Amino acid sequence: MEDVPRFRSLHCTSVLSTWQTPQCASSPPSSSGDLMIRNIQLTHSGKYVCMVHTGVDSVSSAAELIVRGSPGPPGNVKVEEITDTTAQLSWKEGTDNHSPVTSYAIQARTPFSVGWQTVTTVPEVIDGKTHTATVVELNPWVEYEFRVVASNKIGGGEPSLPSEKVRTEEAVPEVPPSEVSGGGGSRSELVITWDPVPEELQNGEGFGYVVAFRPLGVTNWIQTVVTSPDTPRYVFRNESIMPFSPYEVKVGVYNNRGEGPFSPVTTVFSAEEEPTMAPSEVFAHSLSSSEIEVLWNTIPWKLSNGHLLGYEVRYWVSGEEQESSSKVRVAGNETSARLRGLKSNLAYYAAVRAYNSAGTGPFSATVNATTKKTPPSQPPGNVVWNATDTKVLLNWEQVKAMENESEVTGYKVFYRTSSQNSVQVLNTNKTSAELVLPFQEDYIIEVKATTDGGDGTSSEQIRIPRITNMDARGSTSAISNVHPVSSYIPMVLFFLVNALW
Repeated sequence: MEDVPRFRSLHCTSVLSTWQTPQCASSPPSSSGDLMIRNIQLTHSGKYVCMVHTGVDSVSSAAELIVRGSPGPPGNVKVEEITDTTAQLSWKEGTDNHSPVTSYAIQARTPFSVGWQTVTTVPEVIDGKTHTATVVELNPWVEYEFRVVASNKIGGGEPSLPSEKVRTEEAVPEVPPSEVSGGGGSRSELVITWDPVPEELQNGEGFGYVVAFRPLGVTNWIQTVVTSPDTPRYVFRNESIMPFSPYEVKVGVYNNRGEGPFSPVTTVFSAEEEPTMAPSEVFAHSLSSSEIEVLWNTIPWKLSNGHLLGYEVRYWVSGEEQESSSKVRVAGNETSARLRGLKSNLAYYAAVRAYNSAGTGPFSATVNATTKKTPPSQPPGNVVWNATDTKVLLNWEQVKAMENESEVTGYKVFYRTSSQNSVQVLNTNKTSAELVLPFQEDYIIEVKATTDGGDGTSSEQIRIPRITNMDARGSTSAISNVHPVSSYIPMVLFFLVNALW
C-alpha cells in the first residue's frame, strides 16, 4: 500500500484540537495537532477533519485519505464453452482498491496436478479491461477447475473462488506407452512389457493397448488388444516360438474416439529354454585338506538356448543323493569353482551343469577327487635364533607327520616388525633360515610346516629385540625372563626370551 499523504493544513497548533475520523480509525488524545495512523489498512480510507476550539471561536480543516492496495478477488468465474483442449472463461471485475487493474491471470487445478497452476491463455496477456479469455493446451477428458487473479501496480490480489468443475471432451489418444521392452518368461513364451499411460493422457473412455509383434525379418505384424488401461504386460504363448528368438515389438493406444500412435519398434527376445547341453572336459583336483577345484569347458553360445547366467557345481560324498547334495554357483563364463570347507582325506564326487533364466541344464559326467590329509598338528620345536645387527639365523627341529597327516614338504618363516601388522614370508625346504633384516626395532617371528594339505601348526612366536653393535641369541625353549650376563663378558648378551605372541 502507498504511504499516507502529508496534509500541511492538518497540523494544528491551537491549545485545544480534536479530530473527527472514520469509524475504523481511532482518535488519540489531542495533545498536538498531528494524527498518526499505524499499520494502515484499506478500511482507513475516508474523510479526516481537524477542529480547533478557543474560548471565542472554532475552526476546522478536512482532507480525504485514500489508501490504495492490490485488487480484490474477481467474481462470478464461469466456463462458457469447453472443447477437448480449450475452455472459454468469463468473470466480473472485483474491487480495484483505488488502483486500476492492469492484468489478469488464470489458474487451473485437476485431480492429477499439485495445487493450482498458471495456464496458457488466448490472449496470452489479459489486460485489466478484459473479462473473458480462452484457456488452451488442456488435456482431453480431464476434470478442471479454474480461478482468476487480478493485478495492479500495487501487486497481485487474492484469487477468485473456483469455477464449477468441468470435464474436457474426449479425443483420440496421442501418447503411446513408454519403456516398451520384455523378455524372460517360460518356454514358448514371448513376454512384452511397457509403462502404462497415465490417466490424464488417456483422452477418453474405453482406453486400451494394441500390441503388435513379428519375428525379426518377417513382414506381417501379429496384433492383439489389451483392454485394461493399467495392464503393463502381455504374454504370447505358442509352441512354434523358438527359444531366445528376436521379435520386433511395438505397442499402440486406442479409446472410444479411435486409435492413437504406436511406440517406436524395439527388439525383444522370446523366453529362453533350459540348456540342453552339459559342460565338457570336467576335471577335479584337490588343493588342500579342505578344498577341491573343479574345472570345465564352457557351452558354445549357439547351443545354450539363451543367455547363460552361469554354472552350478553339485558335490557330495559316497552314500549321499546327488540332488540333495551341496552346490556352488558361479556367474557368467567362469570355467572353475572351488569347493571349500570339506573334510580331509575324503573322496568327493562332483558334476557341473549350466543355468539360465529358464532353468538348469543336464549334468556333466561325474568326476571325483580326494581331499588331502590334514597338516601336521606338531609345530616346529626348539626354534633357536642368533642375531647380529644385519641378519638373523634361525634353526628348529624337524616336524614329523603322523600316519593320518600330510607329509612335510617345507617350512614357512613369518616375520614382521612389532609395530606393523604386515607379515612377510620366507619359504624353505630346510630346518634353518637366514633373514637379512635392518634391526631398527624389534621383530616377531614364527615358523610353520608346509604340506600338500596346507600349513601346519605355528611355532611359538619369538620376539627378537633391537640389536645395537652386538650379537644376541635365543631360543623358544627358554623361560620368559631376560637375563643379562655380567659385564665382564665382553660384547656378548644372552637373551632368554619366551614366546611373546
